[in-house]
Amino acid sequence: MKRALPLAVVVGLLAGLGVHRIVPTAPTSLGTAAVYAGAAYFYLAFDISLLAEAPRFDDRVDRVGYGIGLFGVSTSPLLFAHYAGVGDGAVLGFVVAFVGAIAFLVLSEQARRLGDD
Repeated sequence: MKRALPLAVVVGLLAGLGVHRIVPTAPTSLGTAAVYAGAAYFYLAFDISLLAEAPRFDDRVDRVGYGIGLFGVSTSPLLFAHYAGVGDGAVLGFVVAFVGAIAFLVLSEQARRLGDD
């Protein structure tokens, strides 16, 4: 675990530099770097997978709610791109940051569950 944080910082910096080439603003680059560093930390420190088993819900209403939310998460970057214009580099930067945010949330929750066991 001691090497996980420095490696995660490197991953975050690489992601931030990549986004900075697309959207040359420091806040966007730093925010994206932080999100990817956090996601990489949980991935490296806890040896968990982003493609782990999806949550299962017994109640039909819960499954419908999860499906609606998953649909929104899946389509919102595409809808944002359509609204903003596909040729704009900021859209690609947004999609990269959005995917990183989802990865961070999924991996941190899996790490929390491992800590509870």
